[in-house]
Amino acid sequence: MKRLFPTYTYGSGPRTNCWWDETIASPDWPVLQGDLNTDVAIVGGGYTGLSAALHLAEAGIRVAVLEAETPGWGASGRNGGFCCLGGSKLSQAAMVRQFGEGAAQSYAQAEKDAVHLVADLLSGHAIDADVHSAGETQLAHTPRAMDSLRKQAEASGTLHEASDLPALGFGGGFHGAYTNPVGFALNPRKYLFGIAGAARSLGADLFRNSAVHRLRKTQSGFELGTKNGRVTARNVLICTNGYSSEDVPPWMSGRYMPAQSTVLVTRPLTEPELHAQGWTTDQMAYDTRHLLHYFRLMPDRRFLFGMRGGLHSSPRAEGAIRQKAVRDFRRMFPAWADVEVTHMWSGMVCLSRGLTPFVGEVPGQLGLFAGFAYHGNGVAMGTYSGRALARLVLGQADDLPDPMTRIPARFPLGRWRRALMPPAYAMMAVLDW
Repeated sequence: MKRLFPTYTYGSGPRTNCWWDETIASPDWPVLQGDLNTDVAIVGGGYTGLSAALHLAEAGIRVAVLEAETPGWGASGRNGGFCCLGGSKLSQAAMVRQFGEGAAQSYAQAEKDAVHLVADLLSGHAIDADVHSAGETQLAHTPRAMDSLRKQAEASGTLHEASDLPALGFGGGFHGAYTNPVGFALNPRKYLFGIAGAARSLGADLFRNSAVHRLRKTQSGFELGTKNGRVTARNVLICTNGYSSEDVPPWMSGRYMPAQSTVLVTRPLTEPELHAQGWTTDQMAYDTRHLLHYFRLMPDRRFLFGMRGGLHSSPRAEGAIRQKAVRDFRRMFPAWADVEVTHMWSGMVCLSRGLTPFVGEVPGQLGLFAGFAYHGNGVAMGTYSGRALARLVLGQADDLPDPMTRIPARFPLGRWRRALMPPAYAMMAVLDW
């Protein structure tokens, strides 16, 4: 495997002390041993891969999921648990300019459908994932940002002036807010293992510690090689997102950009502590910065706070970004300056050059499909993309909006494309003032 970040990034260091690991035990998937023939092989056991596996298994298709690590090891098992609108980093105006009004509306509907799909899976499979929050609230970090919220506010949501926030339980010195009614918060690991269990109950084969090191086209389909086994399949789905490899398949090379995100969780807060800060709402929220922070009070009264992570990956760099996350948390919520941060970890999100997700067949490789680049919103969009991939394999109408079907262009600089990120982050930091 050829990955962009150092070996440290893909080891245990960044995810050590992840809170979600303590909330539900990992299922016991076997390691692939020997040869296996199946209809569809799925590389990656996150939301995309398991959603695809579930929808294929429901249609009676034999499917095998090959997860490189243990269940929930990647972004799907260590994200902030925001099931919300998102998936693209393009503004609505930019989406219209590039794709047209109709396509932009179709994409916006897909984001809503993605959230509703997760809700349907939670309900339909009786998955208890600690769901809370009625939609999602964006909080203005400057008066200028609030002016933008006023201009962009849609009738379907609710605009809140700064004077409204204390009564709503949003204490943090913000200048107003806008609440979109679509979305909710959840325990991402419980949701992931819920859909995994549903897929497995329908006959899907799920394997851990079975990284795919070789993918070869054959006359009848594909052959995938792992350390201890081999899978032959008519169709293959690449569902690795921010943990992708440049050579599985080679077409992926240069078409994705991993970016780090860091999350912390505090000890449970007492009622006096919550009132001291003025944060008493269960609403999930994020601020208007380009390098945004996202945060929420969880059902057990722990507070979760996340932010875009560092640009380098090493034990030293990980320590530095964790220190910055704590500083930002205490600066934004000063009444909790002495509250213990009990858990902290980092993971990888995935960007495309065009800033939109991709779902589709790999050009020139009949039967090989990929879904990736959710720009930090993989709970909903990864699930949606997995279902779309299943529909593509089944020959059904996928209902994908045009922006998601465009072949992603390669980033400049090839293997060294991470060098593009520091100036981009520096520009966003300037814009955040």
